[in-house]
Amino acid sequence: MAKATKPTTKKPAAAKKAAPAPKVSAPAKAPTAKEVLMEKYVTDLKEKVGEARPDMALLEAAVKASGPTIYKSDTATIAASDKDELARVKKGFIAKKLGVTDEAKADAALVEAVAKYGKSVRAKHRPVMYYLIAKALKKGSVLKG
Repeated sequence: MAKATKPTTKKPAAAKKAAPAPKVSAPAKAPTAKEVLMEKYVTDLKEKVGEARPDMALLEAAVKASGPTIYKSDTATIAASDKDELARVKKGFIAKKLGVTDEAKADAALVEAVAKYGKSVRAKHRPVMYYLIAKALKKGSVLKG
């Protein structure tokens, strides 16, 4: 007697899995206004002042000390030829923020900062000037807080 054989049924082939869709990374965020300005300040320190490796913590503190003035075109720069402007920097930044009350030291720091930045540079960025003044007075730690 012949054995009954089971009919063989082929299993349907498993459907091929589609390759996963490539991950699309989120579009890069545009730099903030502060980041753009920080790049300008670093460039100024490297090219105009000659600092190969600026102290970024001190620069950040100088930007913070400048406050919202860095975003307004009229107040973002310091006119070194304007005596009233330099008097405001001396009173508002050197005396109040850095705590230096000696007029001779304050004047010397201003002259040194202007000389380092370059007299020919008309638009002296306020945070860069604050950075140079703090370094001249050796008050970086006070500014960093």
